[in-house]
Amino acid sequence: MFLNSRTKAICLTALVATLVALGTVAYANHSWGPYHWARAANPFTLKLGDNVGTIWDGHLAFASTDWSASSTLDTTVVAGQARANCRATKGRVEVCNKTYGFNGWLGVASIWINSTNHITQGTVKLNDTYFNTATYNTPAWRQFVMCQEVGHTFGLDHQNEIFGNTNLGSCMDYTNDPSGVLYSQLSNEHPNVHDYGQLDLMYAHLDSGTTVGQAITNNNGKSEVDDDVDNTGRRHTRHERDLGNGEKLVTFILWTD
Repeated sequence: MFLNSRTKAICLTALVATLVALGTVAYANHSWGPYHWARAANPFTLKLGDNVGTIWDGHLAFASTDWSASSTLDTTVVAGQARANCRATKGRVEVCNKTYGFNGWLGVASIWINSTNHITQGTVKLNDTYFNTATYNTPAWRQFVMCQEVGHTFGLDHQNEIFGNTNLGSCMDYTNDPSGVLYSQLSNEHPNVHDYGQLDLMYAHLDSGTTVGQAITNNNGKSEVDDDVDNTGRRHTRHERDLGNGEKLVTFILWTD
């Protein structure tokens, strides 16, 4: 998931994808722990449900094409099945947009995990409350956030979490300049070679079964942002929710300043 410069929201697993600017450098390994889709062969095809408006359709199609350049997986855009609140659908990813409010996040990516650490379903939410403003209502910002949130649903983390760093040429890198035009640098609107290489590592082994098309049991498919604060007033950056039967929701959050 991704957030605005002052926002910082990124969600990983069961919920919203948001995280705190921690000042880390580019990751040698930028997977979200051991989480990945189970499948018996590579490449596998993951469906992206289109629940977005026309202004987002081209960005979803472009992100699907970008990520399908991986030798590990293909994505295909299909008719959305999400209901209210962007409900998840077993074995696929639902992509939605809505005016979710000035809550500190541009986009959130949520993935549901079963007892064997396999992803079973995912959602992407794009917050039009911000994208309707002059700052973020640009093709570059829309493509950057779409690409990053979809990437999270495969189990990818960020390559870098500093908004002001020099662009790495990856949508999995934080930036204040997604097109690269403002500071004459690389565009962060698409995946780069390191992202594809990370997917190769994450999906190097095959599984005996598949979660593509399978569902976990204790989950109504609803995602949400867990906004809890510790007694120092600092918002937590990672959340795990126990769903029972070894299943869980994991959330990474990048909050506003």
